[in-house]
Amino acid sequence: MIHTKSVLRLLAYIHLLVAALMLISLALAFYYDEPEGVRAFGITEAAMLLFSIVLIVATRGNEIIIRAKDSYLLVTLTWVLATAFGALPLYISGTFETYPQCYFEIMSGFTTTGATALQSIEDKMYSILFWRNMTNWLGGMGIVVLFVALLPFMGTRGVSLVGAESVGPTKDKLTPKIQHTAFALWTIYTVFSVIQVLLLWIKIPLFDAVTVMFGTMGAAGFAPRNSSIGSYHSAYVDIVVTIFMIIAGSNFALYFKMVKGKWREAFRDAELRQYLGIIAVFTLLITLNLQSSNSYGSFFTAMRYAAFHVASIITTTGFATFDYNFWPAFSKVLLIMLFFVGGCAGSAGGGIKVVRISMLLSLAKNAIRKRLHPEAVTPLIYSGSVVKPDVILSVAGFVATYILTGFIGTLLFSLSGYGFETCFTASFLLLGNIGIGMADVGPSGNFSIFSDFLLSVGSFLMLVGRLELFTVYALFTKSFWKR
Repeated sequence: MIHTKSVLRLLAYIHLLVAALMLISLALAFYYDEPEGVRAFGITEAAMLLFSIVLIVATRGNEIIIRAKDSYLLVTLTWVLATAFGALPLYISGTFETYPQCYFEIMSGFTTTGATALQSIEDKMYSILFWRNMTNWLGGMGIVVLFVALLPFMGTRGVSLVGAESVGPTKDKLTPKIQHTAFALWTIYTVFSVIQVLLLWIKIPLFDAVTVMFGTMGAAGFAPRNSSIGSYHSAYVDIVVTIFMIIAGSNFALYFKMVKGKWREAFRDAELRQYLGIIAVFTLLITLNLQSSNSYGSFFTAMRYAAFHVASIITTTGFATFDYNFWPAFSKVLLIMLFFVGGCAGSAGGGIKVVRISMLLSLAKNAIRKRLHPEAVTPLIYSGSVVKPDVILSVAGFVATYILTGFIGTLLFSLSGYGFETCFTASFLLLGNIGIGMADVGPSGNFSIFSDFLLSVGSFLMLVGRLELFTVYALFTKSFWKR
């Protein structure tokens, strides 16, 4: 049974929160003397306020009850409607010609994908760019997770919603109460964000520092400049962003353990070690390949570009400092391999996740061992613990569904007439919330080349990718709607 009134009431509260955060962009529109921005955000604020008030009045007097089914419906509706309202300022201000383009852009923001349909960025209003990038930051740790973190201050009882929005096969409960867990995660996320802004502000303007931080910590990739991070031509900025991309792609539960003094326990985490190992190995391989092809003048320059783009792809951030379409084929293939990895479970990044890839490889190894020794007992062990069969089934089902969804997306994008490399990477970069791909959707390209229909397909891919497929797909099954 779906508790519709509870879902609608919480939906109203969440959109009041989003509207409150949007006031920052409205204030910037006043500050930068952008009348079109004031009008766009003013109308949107009024629409969100009216929407929320109507829902609150219509559901007044009802106790809030949220079960698993309700959480899936609420989280999906939150992202769909928050994007619908969030796209209005772009449409009203004339940032794009069509509403599907606006919806795609803001879905890309909230899902931390970073893919853009903007042909030019720097000529847009500051308030619009700020809101566009701020959606990256809000989506990084999760809109619903932020809402749950603020429940105690809103006088509302806690409800278990974090699991439906969190990423990865594990949902760490860091404290006895889920609200405290959500608050702890957002506090850590905010502290890292402030530190990055201060470090970037040394070299670039404050507006750029804040908006770049939004894209970095959200593992998202929106930048306020046409040439992404490459616009700054600064090794210092590249290094700072690289470090914080790696931070954003790690499990935030481990940072909580570090704060509690459990450093050894955090660094013993198998997924973290594998994640850092992948980054190190791929960076070294690409560096050597770039050096051998004389792509850059020195080893350290090659390593700087290699490390940046490896971190950008594996964390699904999607920043760029150079158009790697011009790199040797070996380096490009390595980057495409990272499309199918993603960050750690419990991170701001998207993708399949390191833990799932590792489990599947262990499963394959066990299958070979079983062929050689049929009587052997071969439990799947990960990070020192035996993985339960239902977890293995869930991981295998997720990866199979992920790949099938990506290929269906590739098929649909092929209707555009663009080449396979463009269509294949377009589909999987959207599904993996990565933001940049190869060929026409590489660092020098964007999604303005596609029709409104394909941008709508792209919006769906980003949504299901960010909510880890099953949260959304569950809504399309008969059993979900049965009483």
